[in-house]
Amino acid sequence: MIHKTAIIEDGVKIGKNVSIGAYSFIGSGVVIGDNTTISTHCHIEGNTTIGKNNKIFSHAVIGSIPQDLKYSGEEVFLEIGDNNIIREFALINPGTKGGGGITKIGNKNLLMGYVHIAHDVKIGDECILANVATLAGHVELGNGVVIGGLSPIHQFVKIGDYAMIGGASAIGQDIPPYCLAAGRRASLQGLNLVGLRRRFDKSVINELKRAYKALFESGKPLQEVADELLKNNPTKEVRNLCLFIKNSKRGIRYKRDNDV
Repeated sequence: MIHKTAIIEDGVKIGKNVSIGAYSFIGSGVVIGDNTTISTHCHIEGNTTIGKNNKIFSHAVIGSIPQDLKYSGEEVFLEIGDNNIIREFALINPGTKGGGGITKIGNKNLLMGYVHIAHDVKIGDECILANVATLAGHVELGNGVVIGGLSPIHQFVKIGDYAMIGGASAIGQDIPPYCLAAGRRASLQGLNLVGLRRRFDKSVINELKRAYKALFESGKPLQEVADELLKNNPTKEVRNLCLFIKNSKRGIRYKRDNDV
């Protein structure tokens, strides 16, 4: 299951039924879980732990040192969960001292071609990042997030559960859960209704619609409306939405631009 041209350094820990293709390099600190497939010409190094049942395609570079000038050789880590698909030429960096020293990717994610995951990024489960989506340092994604192709995400931005980012949309501020954002300088465009209908009952979606209208269309201050909604014992999803808004550090851009 390991091609004769692959280079596997001493110290690598390889699980059962792992396949490693021709001309791939695996560095000494790497751990690879059971049933993971690594294609040809992949480069995996550093303190990188890869879980079970992952599929890594050709020319992916995983675990190389952070693209951060503050990095000075300290020990840092990268953790990738189970059942992920990492497509061609994806680049995934470990953490830095300033971000806790670790980059973490959850389970059942699809990272398409040329996706970049920078240092200290945190990604939940079942996210889809289309081709050339780029996440800068310290970005955090919840579960079920979809990011369109060619979309850059600014440092320290947080994107909530089941949000969707349109293609070629520059994200400079936080995107709340369940919402849709798009545009050259992206702003909220409503709820991610297509994604929500795949996962939630109609009653939950209706509650989110009412909350979204109160938050973003009433003209009242966001924090004030969020507090009012939280006082009324909302559903788990509305509570999640309101708490995200209250805890946002970068703010939320929700007024539509002419370029959308």
